[in-house]
Amino acid sequence: MRGEGKDKQRTGSDCLVKEQEMVSTDMLNHVKINVMPETPVSSLKTAFSSSKLCLSFRKKEMREAERKLKQAFIEFHQKLRHLKSYSFLNQLAFSKIMKKYDKSTSRNASKAYLEMVEKSYLNQSEEVAKLEESVEAVFIEHFCNGNRGLGMKILRQKAKTDRHRVTFFIGCFVGLSLALVVAIILLIHVRKLLKSTEGRDQYMTNVFPLYSVFGYLVLHFLMYAGNIYFWKRYRVNYAFIFGFKPNTKLGYREILLVSSGLSVLTLAAVLSNLEMDIDDHVKSYRTLTELVPLGLVILVLLIAFCPFDIIYRANRFFLITCIWHCICVPLYKVTLPDFFLADQLTSQVQLFRNLEFYICYYGWGNYKKRDSIKCRGSSIYDNISLAIAIIPYYIRCMQCLRRLLDGEDSSQAVNGLKYLSTIAAVIARTFYAQKKGLTLKFVAAFTSVVSTVYNTYWDLVCDWGLLRRNSENPWLRDKLLLPHRWIYFLAMLVNVILRLAWMQTVFDFHEAPFLHRTALIALISSLEIIRRGIWNFFRLENEHLHNVGKYRAFKSVPLPFSYEDDKHL
Repeated sequence: MRGEGKDKQRTGSDCLVKEQEMVSTDMLNHVKINVMPETPVSSLKTAFSSSKLCLSFRKKEMREAERKLKQAFIEFHQKLRHLKSYSFLNQLAFSKIMKKYDKSTSRNASKAYLEMVEKSYLNQSEEVAKLEESVEAVFIEHFCNGNRGLGMKILRQKAKTDRHRVTFFIGCFVGLSLALVVAIILLIHVRKLLKSTEGRDQYMTNVFPLYSVFGYLVLHFLMYAGNIYFWKRYRVNYAFIFGFKPNTKLGYREILLVSSGLSVLTLAAVLSNLEMDIDDHVKSYRTLTELVPLGLVILVLLIAFCPFDIIYRANRFFLITCIWHCICVPLYKVTLPDFFLADQLTSQVQLFRNLEFYICYYGWGNYKKRDSIKCRGSSIYDNISLAIAIIPYYIRCMQCLRRLLDGEDSSQAVNGLKYLSTIAAVIARTFYAQKKGLTLKFVAAFTSVVSTVYNTYWDLVCDWGLLRRNSENPWLRDKLLLPHRWIYFLAMLVNVILRLAWMQTVFDFHEAPFLHRTALIALISSLEIIRRGIWNFFRLENEHLHNVGKYRAFKSVPLPFSYEDDKHL
């Protein structure tokens, strides 16, 4: 009887094992490997074809799957470490609270309570530690070829520390920039370079726009450095929201270093250009003089696309990737860095127009004689300039459409209409500036008013989450990070005022007695960059508090596989 019972037990266990193997094999038939990288071609294939299971993969796809699994192990290990830290900090906090209680009440109650905590599951359990060891063992074996040192270095990535040499070079570059500014002012004043009306107009029309490109970049970098400083000060988790890596993310010091270094290069080029203009020995080399701005642009582009691991390569390539996603919109899934960068581009329209002037000036203009009449008086040039002004808003509109089609946020339809209204206003103002006329003036004013009201409302209510009448902070919102409420009201007022910069076009205010037309355009463009910098802080603050964009409510790592049939789960 006992033998029969054992045989029955063995038969039952064998059947169970076979049944599990059959279930496992059946599940594998429904597993799909998600290894195809998201590209414009893959997005089009997904849109126009049905997904089919395919169990044959190329080496490139297998490498992509391995990369995703590796990243998943790293993130999982990091969360386990956070869980251990959370447990330790809770026990430490409880111990300190009980000691404080004993000291305040002159009692000895902490001993009994601490014994209870030590015997609790929170302190006794070793599941997290064992799981962490298992993750480390598997990661070291399969992803690091048994090299424990390398594996632990990858798993326990250290946060980037501030270096004193960065601060030192910032001080050097800022000092050099101030010295160069003083030298340029003195040179212009002593040599009376811009005294004559003809020479002043020629320089401001042809040379000033070339160098103002770098001025816009430096100003935008400075505003972004200020954003990072205040995000960090008021504990806005910008690195997590943007998806920056802890060991490569840039702080405000690094951004200041880049901006101050770029300002030194620009000011040195301006000074050298002026020196060449007044030096009799160099006047015969006028071509060399006029090629200085072009050489500066080429240098900056070479640094930006440099493949070597210098000058923050990971961050440069991250920026280039986001720019490529904006160019290929709506073929890529929209992430927060992509939309955030596209918003920055809408504030740099004049920079792109100046880059257009670069191409025309050095390609078709007579740059040797500082003559750009072929550019300024060309209808093709004006049409391209209009298209350049529209493109950033078109990118944002397409991003809103892609997010709407992905089903992430139904309000993106209204957000897309906002950018369409801005495109209409830009077209109307451009036509009025080119052709004049009372009808065009009325159309430009009407579309600009509608666009300004629409954009201002969206900025304050949707992007910043303010103007909540029944909130704990009247006319603001329930949760605020800044200690003083008046800062929010001041920011709203400044945003509205700077939004009205378009009025100078409608009222034909193109040149002031003390400012040339190009200088006035540069000033208005700089005010828009400043407005964008203010918008950046409050937009990310609202995202941090309420996740209004629904971009990174939680951090999840995409795995290279998915289960296709939910019925078998």
